[in-house]
Amino acid sequence: MMPLPWVAGSPLAWRLDLQPHGSTWDRGIGSAEVGGRWNPVGYPVVYCSADPATAILEVAVHKGFPVLDTVPHVLTRARILEVSDVHVVMPEDVPNVEWLRPGSPSRGQQAFGRALLEQHLFVVIPSTVTQESWNLLFNPTRAAGRYELETQKRFALDTRLNPPAR
Repeated sequence: MMPLPWVAGSPLAWRLDLQPHGSTWDRGIGSAEVGGRWNPVGYPVVYCSADPATAILEVAVHKGFPVLDTVPHVLTRARILEVSDVHVVMPEDVPNVEWLRPGSPSRGQQAFGRALLEQHLFVVIPSTVTQESWNLLFNPTRAAGRYELETQKRFALDTRLNPPAR
């Protein structure tokens, strides 16, 4: 695993959203509507990454680079105010190693994630897209006031990731 990127400072949370959804980046609306890898339907979770590259890959795996190249997105950086509010889940702490691999989440996986987020304000867990990186999750209601928005800016994909056909 890659070392956590905030060894010398406060944890950062990075997220990439469609431009129209940039202002609601921290509400967990989509995850509450459809569920997610670490949460069931009806339980809002904001899915972020601990670095910007992983945030981009997390979106690209679902949408593809052509969408990131042609549809406006916003890259958000937020700061977690207290490192002590962050709980790190190591791979060996996850009951089923399959949960850290690509695929559909199970009911048990979603229950495990929800339980973590009921116990901790912020959870850092290995990314499934790139297992050398980290995702940072939080329930927006429980974590309210414990993080702050630092920046939001229009995202621009390196055009080499969506080259012309030859």
